[in-house]
Amino acid sequence: MAEPHRSDTSFRDEAAQQALGAVLGANPFVRLDPTELLATAGRVGMAAARPGLLARHARLLGRELAAIAAGRSEVRPGRGDRRFSDTAWTEMPLYRRLMQGYLAASSQVQRLIDDVPVDDRERARARFLATIVTEALAPTNLLAGNPAALKRTFETGGANLVRGVRHRIADLLHNGGMPRQVDTRPFVLGKTVAISPGSVVHRNDQMELVQYRPTTERVRARPIVIIPPQINKFWVLDLAPGRSMVEHATSKGLQVFVISWRNPTPAERAWDLSTYVAACKSAIEAAGAITGSGEVNVLGACAGGITTACLLGHLAALGDERVRSVTFLVTVLDSEAPSTVGMFASERAVAASMRYSRRKGILDGESLARVFAWLRPNDLVWNYWVNNYLLGNDPPPFDVLAWNADTTNLPAALHADFLSAFMSNALAKPGILEVCGTPIDLRRVGADAYVLAALTDHITPWTANYGTLSLLGGTSEFVLSSSGHIQALVNPPGNPRARYLTNDHVPDTAEEWLKGASEHAGSWWDHWLGWLQARSGDEHSAPENLGSRHFPPLDAAPGRYVLG
Repeated sequence: MAEPHRSDTSFRDEAAQQALGAVLGANPFVRLDPTELLATAGRVGMAAARPGLLARHARLLGRELAAIAAGRSEVRPGRGDRRFSDTAWTEMPLYRRLMQGYLAASSQVQRLIDDVPVDDRERARARFLATIVTEALAPTNLLAGNPAALKRTFETGGANLVRGVRHRIADLLHNGGMPRQVDTRPFVLGKTVAISPGSVVHRNDQMELVQYRPTTERVRARPIVIIPPQINKFWVLDLAPGRSMVEHATSKGLQVFVISWRNPTPAERAWDLSTYVAACKSAIEAAGAITGSGEVNVLGACAGGITTACLLGHLAALGDERVRSVTFLVTVLDSEAPSTVGMFASERAVAASMRYSRRKGILDGESLARVFAWLRPNDLVWNYWVNNYLLGNDPPPFDVLAWNADTTNLPAALHADFLSAFMSNALAKPGILEVCGTPIDLRRVGADAYVLAALTDHITPWTANYGTLSLLGGTSEFVLSSSGHIQALVNPPGNPRARYLTNDHVPDTAEEWLKGASEHAGSWWDHWLGWLQARSGDEHSAPENLGSRHFPPLDAAPGRYVLG
């Protein structure tokens, strides 16, 4: 996923770009279990306390600290670590030694964890906890330890600190105590974002189906129906002119329909995976009826890709072949592959997550987003702590971060179904999962598949995405974008840094695929659209009106549900 346009001269835009790579667009469904994390800390701590192991790392750290004190140390920040970008960290001996001492200690803690004799999952959790602690202790998080903040204080006569106190009070009152990541005010649905013209042409309790107005004189006969994740709103796919996948697809003559999920409340706690698959089924029926096409293409993104796979498995069980092709974006169907979700998905943590959502009726998006910000504390917490409170700046206005802040809930029943499927790896095991009264066997899905993964995706690792190919029964194409989880979705052509990889062959392993892959400059969007156009039927004149007699236009895009 390639980085969107930014101003290289703006610190706040730079900060927003860094955070973009850490945004949890497909928020994991497993809440952090503090009890289990503390137990991990205890076990790893006891293992690390072995006299020989601890003494060796203490000696290494002591040796490095002596070199730092003598001015001989070569310790420096990692590439992309903006915390120490102020010139004082290199030009002033006191600050340079403070920085080097902090970095040396943080690095030695991680090396110690690497040497502790525990399993990989326990080690990953220990690294997570160590990162929480060491990044919280960074000198840059304090006024006295942040030369840039001190300079700002002298320059403004302390006005930055007054603004910072105001920001802190506002966040304590209105943002759960977390520093705000984005100024959402410039982004108004239907006015500045999500402005592609269209209409809601079908609505039920779970979703609205938005049909977008064609922008070409001729269109392909077979429509595409996009199924977004239930944990996020759909408008990341229609951000703004020039940054909208919807806009780009319609400009290439495709008839585009997008599902907009309703944001559930505790009253909808019983909506389960079958409920959502049935809603998707009604959406493709409506799209087919409106366009007069007997077949459709579908696209599933993130958690929406899991729902899409279940839909296709259900249709295959019924012998229904109306789906001509399927696109999976950053979607993991084989849950045995290592991922961020898997790091926390113990039986105890899953049971605790289910109890939490069952008690509340929903898995609420706001609290989940706050918890998982701590997966990347430097990018998603302390970066904004310094910017908002010490420097006294407003958080940056950035459309993708505004979308990420527009959270949604999961019904308790759907949450439980997702977790059960994850723990049993049900999509990789034919017949384990039943949806809408039919067993799911993805080997019976014969539709051609386009599987898009992202090289630096920390939520759904690209190697885990590759496992999707072995589960499906049709012909598959795998494409690897050179970016992260969300940047893959927001990947408009024209970015000179955008790259993607393809391979005409589909070997057994992701590593073999990568060895034989070819790199291409530009966005994968156009590569995908070429693939999709070949599966979208013949061209005919674009319809003059949206909807049909049985599915009349109800509201202008982006609809009502996205506002809730």
